[in-house]
Amino acid sequence: MSAEPTIKRAIVFIDGQNLFHGAKEAFGHPFPNYDVKKLALEVCARKGWQLQQVRFYTGFPDASDNPFWNHFWTAKLAQMGREGVHVFSRPLRYRNQSIVLPDGTASTILVGQEKGIDVRLALDVISLAWQGDYDVACIFSQDQDLSEVADEIRGISRISSRWIHIASAFPFSPVSRNKRGINSTDWIKLDRAIYDICIDPRDYRPKRKP
Repeated sequence: MSAEPTIKRAIVFIDGQNLFHGAKEAFGHPFPNYDVKKLALEVCARKGWQLQQVRFYTGFPDASDNPFWNHFWTAKLAQMGREGVHVFSRPLRYRNQSIVLPDGTASTILVGQEKGIDVRLALDVISLAWQGDYDVACIFSQDQDLSEVADEIRGISRISSRWIHIASAFPFSPVSRNKRGINSTDWIKLDRAIYDICIDPRDYRPKRKP
């Protein structure tokens, strides 16, 4: 394996929904209020990495299913694009899910689910490693399915005789139930102080009619 480079080029890969749910649980933020470019720059600056790209992945509802959140994500993703963030998004797919109500009765609700987002993120981490576009992959996620990506990156490092590092960053506080980053990666815990200086001052939520 080649020596560790003095200047480490980093690409940040962000699972938008995973980051939102982590911040909601850790800090109580009720909607995705993060500025992903600020977060990427802050983490890279603290680690001494040179940020090359920010890549953002999320599912969002169709306007006919949920016009409020469709408006939010359409506006927020457009702003990210203007700031140079590489955005990958797909419409949510809906399926019936059974739940048990507090009174013990069962009910069926329609739940939106992301399809293909995690696969796209994983493929990009691997393909950009093969292309030699980064020395550090920093994934904002706690999805343990991505631990297989970490194993693949180590294999690419051996085959190509290149130093490649992989890390996972995630919101963390004493109330977080999930206190683990992605297995086989370097964990970067984002405390409230770090997260709060990277909040997007813009609120993309449409004003609800009274």
